Amino acid sequence: MANRIYPTAPLYAQLSTQLSRPATITFVKIDTDAQKDITRTYNITAMPTFLIFKAGREIKRIRGADPKGLNEAVKELAKEAGKADEAGEASGSGSTVGGVWTGAAAPKGSVDLLGLDFLNLSTETKDKRVVFESSRPSSLGQGKAKESEKKDWIESDTDEQLMLFVPFQATIKLHSILLTSLPPSSDEDDDEAATRPTKLKFYTNRPHVVGFDEADDTPCTQEIDIKDSDWDAKTGTAKVELRYVKFQNISSVVVFVVAGAEGSEKTRIDRVRFFGETGEKRNPGKLEKIGDEQGE
Repeated sequence: MANRIYPTAPLYAQLSTQLSRPATITFVKIDTDAQKDITRTYNITAMPTFLIFKAGREIKRIRGADPKGLNEAVKELAKEAGKADEAGEASGSGSTVGGVWTGAAAPKGSVDLLGLDFLNLSTETKDKRVVFESSRPSSLGQGKAKESEKKDWIESDTDEQLMLFVPFQATIKLHSILLTSLPPSSDEDDDEAATRPTKLKFYTNRPHVVGFDEADDTPCTQEIDIKDSDWDAKTGTAKVELRYVKFQNISSVVVFVVAGAEGSEKTRIDRVRFFGETGEKRNPGKLEKIGDEQGE
């Protein structure tokens, strides 16, 4: 498109922020006045014109300001890309909100597992690193007996709040998080059972974990409410969309679980997946891949 402002510009910017995926979905703007060869090659005669490519082939062309058509076309392509990602993952690992567990995250192996620091974590938690494993949560198995084989999740301790300090081994550009939290069995006492997070706050590039009092007095990078409808019924996973422009060049992120379901005294997290683009390694001497066994 030429370097002018069109009615579809805000929508294009929104779709670009929400749906961009490194090496999967890329949004590009072309100034037709400056790139006349490209304009001629693709026979651009109307402004704006949107071309959608798949596997290097043009599959759709939208001429003129058509917000509805642009929105539907791009989201359909993003949906197809999501299905392709699910199909490409091995059975038994990964996480998604589409009803299929595919837990591998991008950027892979970026979390500095040795630097993790959580506050108000239940004393029953054996290894807090478990929430970054790519394996299928045991609670997605059949029945309570399956769930009791291994407590591969974390819970809060004295109340529903949790503070998670997550440093990265490289600078990261984050665009979304998949959060898995599986509800308790229906026969558990409601007062004792942990529930899903309903409100999150994020703080970026902190040198260490943020205390609860400090968090109350410090402006967060982003605050998000998670509704019941946001959780996928089959995988217990919610997709948290981040404001991509605010999560550039991130060396660490603090995830503050502010609240759980009303009346609950504990919150629970089974898996956390960060999605984005990795940059320069910060500390190559302490690399440890997500999901690796200790000692490997």
